[in-house]
Amino acid sequence: MKLAKLSLAAMVVAGLASSSFAADTLADAFKNGKVSGELKAWYFDKSADNAASTKYTNENLTNLAIELGYVTDSFYGFSLGATFQGSGNIGSAEKNAKTVFANDEYAGGSVLSEAYLAYTLGKTTVKVGRQYIATPLVSGSGSRIFKESFEGAVIVNTDLPQTTLIAGYVDKFQARTSNVSAAGATANGTLGDAPKFKNSAAFTGGANGGLVLEFDDAYTAGVINKSINNLTLTAQYAVVTDVAKIDDVDVYYTEANYVLPVAGFKLGFDANFRGSNTGDDLKALQLDGTYTAGRISISELAGFGFSFAAGTVSKDDSVIAGMGNGPTSYTSTMIRGTSTRMMADTDSYLFAATYDFSKIGVAGLTALAQYGWTSEGKNAKVIGSTVAAPSVANAADYTNIAAGVTYAIPALKGLTTSLQYESQEKELKSNSVKTDTDELWFKAGYKF
Repeated sequence: MKLAKLSLAAMVVAGLASSSFAADTLADAFKNGKVSGELKAWYFDKSADNAASTKYTNENLTNLAIELGYVTDSFYGFSLGATFQGSGNIGSAEKNAKTVFANDEYAGGSVLSEAYLAYTLGKTTVKVGRQYIATPLVSGSGSRIFKESFEGAVIVNTDLPQTTLIAGYVDKFQARTSNVSAAGATANGTLGDAPKFKNSAAFTGGANGGLVLEFDDAYTAGVINKSINNLTLTAQYAVVTDVAKIDDVDVYYTEANYVLPVAGFKLGFDANFRGSNTGDDLKALQLDGTYTAGRISISELAGFGFSFAAGTVSKDDSVIAGMGNGPTSYTSTMIRGTSTRMMADTDSYLFAATYDFSKIGVAGLTALAQYGWTSEGKNAKVIGSTVAAPSVANAADYTNIAAGVTYAIPALKGLTTSLQYESQEKELKSNSVKTDTDELWFKAGYKF
């Protein structure tokens, strides 16, 4: 980690010059540290019905997991943090289930997902090492049993009024399972193992769900500004070097969010423009596209919320949404995410409704429903996990219906359960053949 080493040296010098610290001694810093964690029990069920082959499949998997974290108290501005993740599959997973969930849920074992040194001076914080990162373009997903993580350095500064500046460097990525790795990448695990930190990463977006490719390192910078009342402006840029040992990839993101308070509720207006560019030697991937989206919403209306979003991708090229499986879009759905939303020549739409049952006396219970559809044009591409030129897809229409409920149980603080379901219908435009995919997730977690 080249930048990490330079940052560490600077942090040591600054720390010795600082007189602001919370703990009186190093021993007190460890003694006054905080432990946090979560116990998890998750059940995933997935079925598919392909009319063309008259084949129906149904597979399920159950995981028990623990996430355990510790952060020291501040000492001369310094602190240390570590987070351990461990998981095991309950029962004997069938062979087909192992294949179906190989890239997202079938993983047993443990990994040290966070191990970092942080330093805060004034309104600047530097964190170096393994860490969870959540920015529009570089973001790990937490929707599977193992949260994704990165190894690198992140700097956050808030000296400018109403402005947050972010800069970061990443040289390794920890995926959801060990099976997520690029061809030729080092330290590949075997099917069913816990994930490891590797020099390969998931690039979410228009590659029919995403690519997994090797990379050397990645640099990013971003800004969030709230100088204008009710308006939030966000911009971020990232460059990933030596992707697939061939060339660089650039990804950019801009967003504007405006909230208009109205008597009894709030109106929201959101706009997003993003895109990706590849070096000349990666042009065969056809990932030099743009995604333009808008959303209008109503919130805090007697517990109800409603929104409608629409997005469109450039005609000839798909879009990389970012590094890691965390980057999302206005038209992403609850479970399927961006899997069909950022392919070339694609229009996508999403209706969503929410309700907070505390308004009728049921504290902790919330519900979400979504209806989305996606239409691919003749230039939609199917992109594999290599750098070969994509093939033109047999264009299809997708319809997604999703619903979920979450209950934070008041009687036992920290215990939350959720049930999520999504049904996707894919219909080929050439012959109207349909494929139905249904997914059900049950999650129970106790945070302490």
